[in-house]
Amino acid sequence: MSFFSETCGGGVYFVGIGGVSMSALACLLADRGVAVRGCDARESAFVHRLRERGIPVTVGAMDEVSERTVVYTEAVDVHSALLERARGDGKTVLTRAQLLGRIAQEYPHVLSVAGCHGKTSATSMLAHVFFHAGCAATCHIGGEDLDFGNYRTTGREYFLTEACEFRRSFLSLHSEVAVVLNTDLDHTDCYRSAQELIEAYRQFAASAKSAVVNADDEHAVRIPHALSFGLYAGDIRATRLQSDGERYAFTLTEKSIPVARIRLGVLGRVQVLNALAAYSAARLAGLSPREIAQGLEGFHGVRRRFERAGTLGGIPVISDYAHHPAEIAAALSTAEGLCRGTVRVVFQPHTYTRTRDFMADFVRVLKRAENPIIYRTYAARERFFFEGSAPALVSRIPEAQYVQTPPDLRRRLMQEVSSDDLILVLGAGDIDDIVRGLLD
Repeated sequence: MSFFSETCGGGVYFVGIGGVSMSALACLLADRGVAVRGCDARESAFVHRLRERGIPVTVGAMDEVSERTVVYTEAVDVHSALLERARGDGKTVLTRAQLLGRIAQEYPHVLSVAGCHGKTSATSMLAHVFFHAGCAATCHIGGEDLDFGNYRTTGREYFLTEACEFRRSFLSLHSEVAVVLNTDLDHTDCYRSAQELIEAYRQFAASAKSAVVNADDEHAVRIPHALSFGLYAGDIRATRLQSDGERYAFTLTEKSIPVARIRLGVLGRVQVLNALAAYSAARLAGLSPREIAQGLEGFHGVRRRFERAGTLGGIPVISDYAHHPAEIAAALSTAEGLCRGTVRVVFQPHTYTRTRDFMADFVRVLKRAENPIIYRTYAARERFFFEGSAPALVSRIPEAQYVQTPPDLRRRLMQEVSSDDLILVLGAGDIDDIVRGLLD
């Protein structure tokens, strides 16, 4: 008996259904004929889309749960009244990661993409490769591909998914191919050291039949017989790089043998590494260099990954999800390669813990920008403490300016920008929605 009939036969109720990953999983179950509904703390685009699909969503209130299975996002309090009542009633209660792992077991071939940076882009690239090649594939991502959003299915042979390291969620996945893009330290609220995080990545990769690792990563996971990729080392390499307005073309080599010339349609040098990782995983799954190259060239990008959001006072606005110092540095480098004037940075810190633990790195990278604007912290699951707050960050950057309301942000930007500038909006919280509400 399959997981869908055995565990999901009595319906599934999602707590936090409006999240990007949770909404994708809800759609996947609905496509498998499972009765699905859920609740969320607020209205959102994902909630609206779920309702359009006929999936009921309650916002801001607790339902009576009649379904046999309850799934909750890791952002929800594990001891919430709804979950405690569900356990008391004998229901099956699963985390989002546990559900994802159980779903993946229903597919013959599973390809999972992990790493501190680039998971969404690399997973989306992989999806374009498999869809272009005509494979029967289902893709679940933690972001929104500009062509198909956070979920798409053309069949049930391959399962392509992001694998999140937060609270070791990715250890619920057992893959045919496991990709580790990079191993920078993050989520210090659940990892006590860089070594502890690297060990979690190692366990994730070792649980798979085959692994793909970044040869350029100084802390790369060491897995015997893994396929490696990189710009400077590795089995799969990008050579003869050429840039046209931050769009890169390169010759892809396998074991130093040229196999394809690829021209990416997305901006940024970091996307070359994501493409190499996706290529490596698809090769391990048996696809040809030609099929993979054509799929990669058909990838148009992901929402909030160096996305052109519009204009403000006629000045172009780029929105990027970057919320880690390394991601900010990469986004800033790409913006500097495009801008004739000054890159005007707006950054919203994401969680007090991350800001506190990487304070020196945030200060270092944000000092590269001219008079950066720091917006109030997006707390996510955390309570306020000053040492990790936006004002604490601003106090360490003399040129930085702190704002905490949308009107103040617009006023400050209009005072600063000139005709050749570019506005670069960075952060994983609600800063994207805020800025889009200010656009021309």
